[in-house]
Amino acid sequence: MRLARFKSGEEVFSGIIEGEIITQLKSGDVLGRAGGFDTLDLRKGERVFNLDAVTLLAPTLPSKIIAIGLNYKAHAEEFNKELPKEPMIFLKPPTAVIGPGEDIIYPSHMSRRIDYEGELGVVIGKKAKDIAPEVAKEHILGYTCFNDVTARDLQKTDTQYTRAKGFDTFAPIGPWIETDLRPETLRIKTIFKGEVVQDSPTSDMVFGVFELLSFVSSVMTLFPGDVIATGTPSGIGKMHYGDEVEIFIEGIGSLKNRVIKK
Repeated sequence: MRLARFKSGEEVFSGIIEGEIITQLKSGDVLGRAGGFDTLDLRKGERVFNLDAVTLLAPTLPSKIIAIGLNYKAHAEEFNKELPKEPMIFLKPPTAVIGPGEDIIYPSHMSRRIDYEGELGVVIGKKAKDIAPEVAKEHILGYTCFNDVTARDLQKTDTQYTRAKGFDTFAPIGPWIETDLRPETLRIKTIFKGEVVQDSPTSDMVFGVFELLSFVSSVMTLFPGDVIATGTPSGIGKMHYGDEVEIFIEGIGSLKNRVIKK
C-alpha cells in the first residue's frame, strides 16, 4: 500500500494511492499531524482524486527526524573511519522537511558546500518506547526516500551536526510511504545530473532497520509519523545552484529536488 499526503486546491489530505487514483483517508490529513496519536487511522474516506490532478507533499510531518551516521560499511571506509560499535544518532528538525519537487535552498550566507546523501527513511506507525528488535516491525508504518542534505564544510568545523544538517529544506522526503517492503533487500541509488553516484544494497548497513528502531526507542519515544533516516551509502558529493538530485529506492520510487540560491 502506498500512503501519501497531497493537496487539491487549498485542501490537504492523507490518502491511499492505487494506480493513478488516490483516495483520501477518512481521518483527513492524519499524516500531517505526527505525534498526535498512538496509532494511525488508515480507513478510506469517500473522496477520490486523479493522481495527476493533485500535488504530492512530504508524506509525513514528523515531530522529529532521527538520523544515523556512518551506517554503511563502504561509507565509513570512504571517510576512513572505524565502524561504530553502536548506532550514532543525531536529530534533524521538522522545519527541514520538504516534499517531492520542492527546492533545496543553498544557505550561501553560511556554507560553501552542500552535499546529497540518499537514504532509506523509516516512518513510524505506532508509538514505540523500549521495544525489542523482534517486535520493531509492528511499529513501522512503511518506508520512503530521504535526502540527508548536509553542509559538509560546517559539519567539519562544528563539534555537533545540528547546524550542518538542520537548515530549512535540508530534509527532502517522499514521494510517498510504501508499507509492503522488506528493508533488508532494497537497493538505493542517487542520480545526480543524470549520473548514478550512489548505488548500494541496504544489506551493507552496519545496523539493520529493526535494530535501529529498537536502539532509538531506548533513548526516546517515537510517535506515528516520526522518521528514522538510516544512513547513506558511499558516493556522497556536492551540489550547486540549479542541480537536480534524485533519490531512487527499489520498491518505493523516486524523490527529486532541485537546488536554488537563497
